[in-house]
Amino acid sequence: MNAHVKPATELSRRSLLKAGAGLVLGVYVARSGIAFAEDAPAAKSVNIVPNTFLVIGKDDTVTVLCKHIEFGQGPFTGMATLVAEELDADWAQMRADHAPSNPVLYKNLLFGVQGTGGSSAISNSYEQMRKVGAAAREMLVAVAADEWKVSAGEITVEKGVIKHASGKQSGFGAFAEKAMQLPVPANPKLKDPSEFKLIGKEGAVKRLDTIAKSNGTAEYTLDIHDPGTLTVLVARSPRFGGKVASFDASAAKAVPGVVDIKEVPNGVAVYAEGFWPAKTARDLLKVSWDDSKAEKRGTGQLLDEFRALSKTPGALVKQEGDVEAEIAKGGRLLETEFVFPYLAHAPMEPINAFIDWKGDTASARYGSQFPTPDHAVIAQVLGLDISKVELKTILAGGSFGRRAQQSTHVAMELAQAAKAIGPGRPIKLVWTREDDMRGGYYRPFGVHRMRGVVRDGKIVAWADTIVGQSIMKGSPFEAMTMKNGLDSTAYEGSNDIPYAVPNFRCDLHQVDVGVPVLWWRSVGHTHTGYAVESFVDQLLEAAGQDPVEGRLAMMADKPRHAGVLKAVAELANWKGAKVEAGRARGVAVVESFNTFVAQVVELSMGSEGPVVHKVWCAVDCGVAVNPDIIRAQMEGGIGFALGHILYAQQTLDEGVPVSGNFNTYRSLRINEMPEIEVVIVPSTEKPSGVGEPGVPPLGPAVANAMAKLGLPRPTQLPIRPGDTA
Repeated sequence: MNAHVKPATELSRRSLLKAGAGLVLGVYVARSGIAFAEDAPAAKSVNIVPNTFLVIGKDDTVTVLCKHIEFGQGPFTGMATLVAEELDADWAQMRADHAPSNPVLYKNLLFGVQGTGGSSAISNSYEQMRKVGAAAREMLVAVAADEWKVSAGEITVEKGVIKHASGKQSGFGAFAEKAMQLPVPANPKLKDPSEFKLIGKEGAVKRLDTIAKSNGTAEYTLDIHDPGTLTVLVARSPRFGGKVASFDASAAKAVPGVVDIKEVPNGVAVYAEGFWPAKTARDLLKVSWDDSKAEKRGTGQLLDEFRALSKTPGALVKQEGDVEAEIAKGGRLLETEFVFPYLAHAPMEPINAFIDWKGDTASARYGSQFPTPDHAVIAQVLGLDISKVELKTILAGGSFGRRAQQSTHVAMELAQAAKAIGPGRPIKLVWTREDDMRGGYYRPFGVHRMRGVVRDGKIVAWADTIVGQSIMKGSPFEAMTMKNGLDSTAYEGSNDIPYAVPNFRCDLHQVDVGVPVLWWRSVGHTHTGYAVESFVDQLLEAAGQDPVEGRLAMMADKPRHAGVLKAVAELANWKGAKVEAGRARGVAVVESFNTFVAQVVELSMGSEGPVVHKVWCAVDCGVAVNPDIIRAQMEGGIGFALGHILYAQQTLDEGVPVSGNFNTYRSLRINEMPEIEVVIVPSTEKPSGVGEPGVPPLGPAVANAMAKLGLPRPTQLPIRPGDTA
């Protein structure tokens, strides 16, 4: 609990930060040579040692070292809430900071390495961080009891004050040093939920990162200006897979402030005394690109190829009953195609990273979403023992999946740029907005071809043929996520729909395309949720059933899906509301990352397209740790989703990405943000994530509302493709 105290336990903060980096991180290099865990450490090895997670100051402040990156989704506040609850701390004394890179101490219990993703921060830390707080409380009480010569059972802790009936009392700081010399309780007692004062309580806590982000004291990578730092911009091929054939840097080198220009594996790096000389010089480079192995297909050609494949059976993912036999029996057959574009993540802060390589040591600072593989690849590229490399995670301005790189490409490029110029001066690698937009790592392009049969007012057959690109193939994650050679992130949500349909088939064509793709906020559910929820609405309409009642009738064995659907229908007064003329409502329900979200949308049609007036949202994420953050994440997810389904796409022209900034990659404007009402469904289930699950239901709810207005249900996104800034 104190950074300068070595506790009398086999797990000390200082020793494990050193030994863990030197002895453990070194094994995280996969056979491909890309750094990541081949085998995740045993999940049963859970660190609850307070000294590794807490720094208690003499002023009684409690700083929680958060193993998850904070880029707006709230883990600083969430982790601190869990600790403070069991520690019985006062919220005013709580602080948070990022934990250093160490996969033993700070591993994500879902992944087995240190990293943030899959909306897993709270879900994998809920019990662990509560135990950290509970253990610290017991240790502090034990010291107080010894100092005061009383029984530990006679001592209470309330709002950060340790008290005894005799009148003796103290804050945490006075006892922290001695407490950390005690053995850590193996199984500290946790509160019954009925005793919670912070967890799940409305307004009990305020976000810990708000003040620093509001007054400008929060540090992001672009704020780093260490003495001697060079800004680095890399000229990369306009086509994915292109390589440098030759380059002429004579004009670029003449720009004042340019220090050096070097070829690196991804292109040509410009090193300068600031951003503008680096950008000016890069624009003056004359580079000839070798596109012999580059991707040259445009999105139009890809769509033609994907469509043709969708008309043939793919590799079987799941089958129940016999769809073809059921189709042969007759009834109303409906067939619909859904097309989903490449999508950029477009976080407000583009990709950037800082490193100071001194030759025998290196220190990196940036918004690393997966410190374990990033740390290892930096050491690997620079030829250093990993114990000689420090990686400090700092705040990042959004991600939506962009910083969770299965290829570690940013860490690798950072280290390669440092290696090319040599040790001596720190460098700050900067990707411009255009670099990031055109640099790939998009949500995959894809097609769903749906077929369904309605007979006697019921849905009796359902088939979904998916054509898409694998995120995981060829990456170190492949062994963890690929099943029978198929990428589960390509079909998740389509293979296990919440509706009981007696004849069901889901199959997949997994297509190789030279465009790098990546997880995008809610991953496969971004397209499977749209396809499933739009199609079931279409089938229910053909069956003459109400969209809510019809769904509920098929959810007998899906109580949590049904729970949020009932909750949102009640919130929106689905049955009794008088909807204004010219408006209509649509509904959708999607489970992602074990969180269940249902949404009702009310919209009208303006002169240029749909105008969403209000969204009602019900969410079941298990125990609600921070209700305010849950609501904020639902609201943010709805706005994020609405902007993308209305406007966003990245198109390729003979392999070259077209959109480079928000003038052509349109985002939702503030005046277009609908009114939102969120209800959190009470639950005693373990907490699950909320950073991503607010996204998937919004798109199909909009599509279904449009259909209720008598308009075509959008089958190719975005809905307003020509609308730019």
